Amino acid sequence: TTPPLPGCGDGAEITNKISLLQGSVDCPTLEFEYGDADGHAAELSELYSYTENLEFTNNRRCFEEDFKTQVQGKEWLELEEDAQKAYIMGLLDRLEVVSRERRLKVARAVLYLAQGTFGECDSEVDVLHWSRYNCFLLYQMGTFSTFLELLHMEIDNSQACSSALRKPAVSIADSTELRVLLSVMYLMVENIRLERETDPCGWRTARETFRTELSFSMHNEEPFALLLFSMVTKFCSGLAPHFPIKKVLLLLWKVVMFTLGGFEHLQTLKVQKRAELGLPPLAEDSIQVVKSMRAASPPSYTLDLGESQLAPPPSKLRGRRGSRRQLLTKQDSLDIYNERDLFKTEEPATEEEEESAGDGERTLDGELDLLEQDPLVPPPPSEAPLSAERVTFPKGLPWAPKVRQKDIEHFLEMSRNKFIGFTLGQDTDTLVGLPRPIHESVKTLKQHKYISIADVQIKNEEELEKCPMSLGEEVVPETPCEILYQGMLYSLPQYMIALLKILLAAAPTSKAKTDSINILADVLPEEMPITVLQSMKLGIDVNRHKEIIVKSISTLLLLLLKHFKLNHIYQFEYVSQHLVFANCIPLILKFFNQNILSYITAKNSISVLDYPCCTIQDLPELTTESLEAGDNSQFCWRNLFSCINLLRLLNKLTKWKHSRTMMLVVFKSAPILKRALKVKQAMLQLYVLKLLKIQTKYLGRQWRKSNMKTMSAIYQKVRHRMNDDWAYGNDIDARPWDFQAEECTLRANIEAFNSRRYDRPQDSEFSPVDNCLQSVLGQRLDLPEDFHYSYELWLEREVFSQPICWEELLQNH
Repeated sequence: TTPPLPGCGDGAEITNKISLLQGSVDCPTLEFEYGDADGHAAELSELYSYTENLEFTNNRRCFEEDFKTQVQGKEWLELEEDAQKAYIMGLLDRLEVVSRERRLKVARAVLYLAQGTFGECDSEVDVLHWSRYNCFLLYQMGTFSTFLELLHMEIDNSQACSSALRKPAVSIADSTELRVLLSVMYLMVENIRLERETDPCGWRTARETFRTELSFSMHNEEPFALLLFSMVTKFCSGLAPHFPIKKVLLLLWKVVMFTLGGFEHLQTLKVQKRAELGLPPLAEDSIQVVKSMRAASPPSYTLDLGESQLAPPPSKLRGRRGSRRQLLTKQDSLDIYNERDLFKTEEPATEEEEESAGDGERTLDGELDLLEQDPLVPPPPSEAPLSAERVTFPKGLPWAPKVRQKDIEHFLEMSRNKFIGFTLGQDTDTLVGLPRPIHESVKTLKQHKYISIADVQIKNEEELEKCPMSLGEEVVPETPCEILYQGMLYSLPQYMIALLKILLAAAPTSKAKTDSINILADVLPEEMPITVLQSMKLGIDVNRHKEIIVKSISTLLLLLLKHFKLNHIYQFEYVSQHLVFANCIPLILKFFNQNILSYITAKNSISVLDYPCCTIQDLPELTTESLEAGDNSQFCWRNLFSCINLLRLLNKLTKWKHSRTMMLVVFKSAPILKRALKVKQAMLQLYVLKLLKIQTKYLGRQWRKSNMKTMSAIYQKVRHRMNDDWAYGNDIDARPWDFQAEECTLRANIEAFNSRRYDRPQDSEFSPVDNCLQSVLGQRLDLPEDFHYSYELWLEREVFSQPICWEELLQNH
């Protein structure tokens, strides 16, 4: 920390602290567009580590050697499509050999085709174009199914596993075959997944066929995603330390996104499902609302230094007439002055916008930290009116308010107890005896009532549990999501623990421990670097490798939760509970307990070594300038994407769960989350504010009083729930003794759902009983072979020697 300016007394110390604070939050608004994934070239480049760059040349050599033996005097791009297909068929035939070396060379030739035959291209655009063209061609010739068989062989290769286990340090050489196979499969999935308007009809048909193949069990095999999940668990168990886990996770994420759908597709599915259930349409498209939001400047951090140090002593305020009024006047003028956002072009306000100032709906976009010190930096009196004219006020709040059925019932229960003295349970229509204002309140609440898909699913589940016979067996549609859940069901806890273990190892805040898993097997070279520049390159590569792993796991978990929630709420709750039991909440908080602004602006990439750039240009000589050249963007897309997804994941786990909200409080998440508000990006700030909102009632009055700017940001940016007293702390649900019971009840409901839908024993207690005597006696029973030898003995023991009291039998029936 900078020492106070010498010889200037208390005032200098305050000024010094203010300048430090001003520097700490000097972050411009980040122009970030959230989506399913980054740009096409960026997603392909993240497949390769910089250590693998030498293998591009190796792939090209293997292809050219094989191509010359099959085609004379022509290059790949000069061949007709039929000739190209014939050559690919020959390649696939040559994969059916016993020799691993020969098989690897042919697989590398196929990989070179999938990488875009860059030796015959002049630009990066050409490489990407031919990579996509070749991937469709490879798929149409059956390459994916061939490589799937080879992948099964490599996974079951016990020799490679035992060899890797014996080595003190696993390197990139131990996973050569697996990396080649996974790279081909990833390039095919990523290129075919990408939709463009100019795609020919044949490509669109191939895309849908490929999606179906990956989604459903083909040839009595499990869906492809389950094979990748099993690779993740095998890696984490320590049985296969040589698995290239980054490639496995990237492929798993893209397969789930391709088969189930991305975030925009999810919104479409949600609209369709609501229409099927007869629910009213959504009031707004949440993706579009978030995109239209502006980032707010971060709130004040003066309290971190101690509020008492910056506030004037009480003795100076006492005994001065009108001092309180003067301070309030200064506060008002400062609030007007603070509304300006110094990072945006100021526009003159309309009269209508100026009038809305009285309603308190002022934008928080200009809350600069320096201007938070109300008594210290008052604006000149002549500037205050001018500033007020330049303030831009919002027309209204971004979200339509929502009310749950439970909220209406609770409101009526309180009103009836107060005015009548008794309640009517869940009756929300009878308003007899209640005063007129209560009638108006109920009418307003019902206008904003929101029934979610989850509410309908829970109600249906309760009815199925109560009346299994009369309602009959539930018809469950065989969607890709349903099939994936059925496949994951019995191993789901292991899958979640494995993913979180890898996420913990990849988190920048994690310290190296002897018992943690080694996630660097597919990035460390055989020979460690000798020079300083080589060490710098490897350091960048390792950090980039970890960032990509965090990105793939965070997005994969979020996609799974959102799809399972739409498919059935108890599927979502089952995954959520296992994530919570595996300490996902403290893990995400640990991830954010760092300088998140530094993480988002980190430049762990070397643009000249990224694919496809490195395939077109000759690799430059390694210098400090070449390591730092290239990327001039103000932030790292993947890191900001990861942070938003982790915050969304935390929101999913804690929403409407008071026990999990208390975990946020116990782990002291408020200061960690508040520090994340330094990042000026609207979507990230929204999910941080949501997490702060749900725990404000537990943080105490002093915290709310000291963080009024944050409270105002919550009010302005987060959706309002009528009757939700989040800002005051008078919630009836805030009873700690109910928390354990809440989780236990949820777990019982989940187990009942899984048992009813997926455990179907043959001799069920609800199976129909045959009451016809002739039919029962006429059934053929499979008896043991030796039964006829002991038949007479059985009759004597079981029939003749057993006394039957017929009178008692008749009385009982």
